[in-house]
Amino acid sequence: MPWPVGAPAIPVHDPGPLPAAAVERARIVHRRQLRLALGVLAALAALLIGLPILLAAAPGLDEVRLAGIPLSWLAVAVLPYPVLALLARGQLRRAERVERDGPAERPG
Repeated sequence: MPWPVGAPAIPVHDPGPLPAAAVERARIVHRRQLRLALGVLAALAALLIGLPILLAAAPGLDEVRLAGIPLSWLAVAVLPYPVLALLARGQLRRAERVERDGPAERPG
């Protein structure tokens, strides 16, 4: 049987309006996760901007070869990917921890 035209791809269950406390908790969790994400984004920017600057500042890395490939090329072609994976894994763990533990009480 074909899916009805205009129907959502996944049936959606609307839980209805949330209690005010749940809405406030969601806002706090969202803000904390956004703050964490901005930190990871800054680290990513530092990597993607800093690596070329470092390589330009150290032209001697072109002379160092590993398996016949200049170290500077390896740094650009290989180094970012494990760092990206570690940043993503760390971000995911911290975001899940914020959701699990809920908003932290701030001293007043």
